[in-house]
Amino acid sequence: SMGRSERRHLTSRLEVLLIHLLKWQFQPELRGRSWELAIIEQRRRIDKLLRDNPSLRSETPELLIEAYDDAAFGAMRETGLPQATFPPTCPYALGQVLDQGWLPE
Repeated sequence: SMGRSERRHLTSRLEVLLIHLLKWQFQPELRGRSWELAIIEQRRRIDKLLRDNPSLRSETPELLIEAYDDAAFGAMRETGLPQATFPPTCPYALGQVLDQGWLPE
């Protein structure tokens, strides 16, 4: 039960992070400090979650794939851009998504 809860929590954090990364990439004219800080915050929270639950680390690639579908929908909803704007599968490698210094261009 606790493992499932933490798994859902990680998937949710990845989804929020992916939404912000997609918005960053596909709405460059709207980039701002608040988006950058939201990305940093989600990465920090994911890092803490993985440190507190090291067994989730091996599941993270699969959870990233799961989170992306909802993230693409969320980015479409938040940006007003057509769904076709966003790639059908996650365009980012897990290492990029979790890297504090990386932003898509």
